Amino acid sequence: MRRVLLSFGHGYSAQALSRRLLPEGWRIIGTTRSADKADALAAQGIEPVIWPGTDMTPYIEEANFLLTSAAPGEDGDPVLAEWRDTIAENAGNFRWIGYLSTTGVYGDHDGGWVDEETGLTPTTKRGKQRVQAEGEWWHLAKEHTLPLHIFRLAGIYGPGRGPFAKVRNGTARRIVKPNQVFSRTHVEDIAQVLAASIAAPRPGRIYNVCDDLAAPPEDVIAHAAELLGLPLPPAEDFATAEMTPMARSFYAESKRVRNDRIKSELGVRLLYPTYREGLAALLTAEGSSE
Repeated sequence: MRRVLLSFGHGYSAQALSRRLLPEGWRIIGTTRSADKADALAAQGIEPVIWPGTDMTPYIEEANFLLTSAAPGEDGDPVLAEWRDTIAENAGNFRWIGYLSTTGVYGDHDGGWVDEETGLTPTTKRGKQRVQAEGEWWHLAKEHTLPLHIFRLAGIYGPGRGPFAKVRNGTARRIVKPNQVFSRTHVEDIAQVLAASIAAPRPGRIYNVCDDLAAPPEDVIAHAAELLGLPLPPAEDFATAEMTPMARSFYAESKRVRNDRIKSELGVRLLYPTYREGLAALLTAEGSSE
């Protein structure tokens, strides 16, 4: 079977998926915004395309799998803004389409549980833009029978995106806000969820992608310090802590995200069920690469 994946915004999560698919003989076309990043993708065996700025028509026509990680902006989804008609015209070619969204679409639940059927009530600008983009993709999918799947990702961590560097250099802080919990997901678990969905498509399905333990952010920093054998970073009250508006916005919503569906429907067994296993693996990998 011909397997050509076109990946818009071929970043951190999409590259983790590529590492699974390339050894199986997939052809992967990934877009990026810069020549330097294009060279890095090429070194991984991905066919890079600089976009915006390139006519994507021939690539859309060639692909039979499509993944989009491109973040929406004020004007909605950037892929659909430019290539909606071309994607629609080639709808019959696609075996699977995946859209990477965020659990931020659920909004604030004061530490309560949400699942894929929970209403979308985002409070942040980013969350509202994602809801709009999801809606645009759903509309196109229904209108042209596209095999769309939505993946709502929790906070992503993994190689190069762990807390260890800040703990080591003394800039880590344990920001404490009562009843604040986040769900997280290791990038390799995102990759295995996407690969499982590609292998067994269920068009129209939504999947939360997160681990089994939503936890206060200060607990994660504390555990990282413990693993490193370093002093516990200082605790700071959220109400008085100096933070950028962007950093503060991450604390605007608190919820626990259910992940039952990726297990029951896709047969996923998490590689890193909690941040404890994930951080331990990251530290082990750091040691083995030195």
